[in-house]
Amino acid sequence: MVFEIGGKNKTFKQIKDVENSYLVVDTDYTTERDKIPLWLFGMM
Repeated sequence: MVFEIGGKNKTFKQIKDVENSYLVVDTDYTTERDKIPLWLFGMM
């Protein structure tokens, strides 16, 4: 698994061709499938 960490405007540009990749973003919530809020990532 690959986790790319960034702000709320972070895009999938750097990891678009990487299998099993996710964005960990500094936001309260997200509706996108492969974006994980930073606070929720900390609970996993």
